[in-house]
Amino acid sequence: MRMRALERAGHEVVRMDAKPFWPTNSLLFKIVFRILVGPHVRRLNQEILRVAREIKPDCFWADKVMALQPSTLKKLRSMGITTVSYMIDNPFGPRKDPGWRLYMKDIPYFDLHCTQRDVSIPEYKKRGAGDVVKIQTAYEQTIHFPPPAGWSDKDRNREVSFIGTPYDQRAEVLTELAKAGIPLVISGSERSWKRALAPEIFEKVYREGELKDDAYREGVWRSKVNISFLTKSNQDEFTQKSFEIAGCGGFLLAERSKGHTDRFAEGEEAVFFDGIEEMKQQILRYLNDEPARERIAAAGCRRARESGYDNDSQMRLITDRVAAIHKSSK
Repeated sequence: MRMRALERAGHEVVRMDAKPFWPTNSLLFKIVFRILVGPHVRRLNQEILRVAREIKPDCFWADKVMALQPSTLKKLRSMGITTVSYMIDNPFGPRKDPGWRLYMKDIPYFDLHCTQRDVSIPEYKKRGAGDVVKIQTAYEQTIHFPPPAGWSDKDRNREVSFIGTPYDQRAEVLTELAKAGIPLVISGSERSWKRALAPEIFEKVYREGELKDDAYREGVWRSKVNISFLTKSNQDEFTQKSFEIAGCGGFLLAERSKGHTDRFAEGEEAVFFDGIEEMKQQILRYLNDEPARERIAAAGCRRARESGYDNDSQMRLITDRVAAIHKSSK
């Protein structure tokens, strides 16, 4: 989606997918992802350098590329190529995910790091990063847009909806909602939710599988209340899902945080909660109040559009910074 925004801005983008370079065997993949050595890693880095020599780009953009070797970044920079890391996840957080070994070594060799967390900026600097820019994840306006005129509760068949993954304590919170009689629907990875939920809860609330792109947007349209959780184990200040829901014109019920309340006026452009009890109260307050939901959803959608929570606006912040870095290096 970020590539779409770059192309719309007139940049020529050469796409390179790192996935084909990883092992197809799941066990071997887990091993290679942890140790990040061997022929799979070597071939990826060789191909990056081959393409760079062939097309001579102004910028190399790494969108969470975990198998980059520092020597590859050094060579790219020696060719006059500005190197950018766009990292949606938190390599310094408490979650302790595997796979960060090479990335930590890469940090000093990127010209620009893009992070969505204030807490990460000093961590990057501590590890030798040059320039670090705070950005936010965004909605993609070609996918996340409001429903047709006249859309109403007659078109909605999902009462209280969560579309996503069972990170942190989400399964426990949603289980409590279901047990309290809240008409809940969950969509996402069937395998993940089957593991996270008790069988009787899974059978009661799970449906429609993973929803992506058009199906995701339509899932938001068909939901009266759209839940958005922070990933606290990743130290999130806000979440991309909140901007996507707003972009789709959905009624947003999000976990309260400074990142969220700075971006949406509480009770006017979105509704927030702290903990399960307030979450239930907000659901009961708004579930059967269609006029209030419609008013708040429309205001949230307008705020997302006017405040630049879309991909084009967020990518422009980065490309302006890249242009300045590239110019100063000449």
